[in-house]
Amino acid sequence: MIWIVRGIVILWAAFFALTGVQGLLSPAPYFDLFGVTGDGAAINTLRADLSAFFLVAAGGALVGALRPGASRALLVPAALFGTALIGRLLGVILFGDPLTAGITQAMIAEALSIALMLGAMRVLATPVVPHPATEVSDAGHTPNRD
Repeated sequence: MIWIVRGIVILWAAFFALTGVQGLLSPAPYFDLFGVTGDGAAINTLRADLSAFFLVAAGGALVGALRPGASRALLVPAALFGTALIGRLLGVILFGDPLTAGITQAMIAEALSIALMLGAMRVLATPVVPHPATEVSDAGHTPNRD
């Protein structure tokens, strides 16, 4: 089960790392993906801020999935996506931001990402207890279980 969870988190991280690198090299895909437009300083802000968001989230997910005992690193992407989700909800509820299909899709992706990171953190934080038959005694051999 742990390896399945690690694999899912690694795939998640790879997707968002690719999104971050793609936006860093050319932020134009962010225009269609997020429904924003801009030129000059706006493009530079999209390149820097959105790429940083995705790359830091992916990095935290990779550290949490791959380093034993570092599952708390999964709180980094959970916090980033949680903050984004709260910002979207506040925008829609308090400030009248339009609730388009794209925004709804982003909110679902953010909520699923939060659930994945927190669930994976719980699974990966569970200590692995070796099976009694595989324990090695102090003498260096498998104990006799007669």
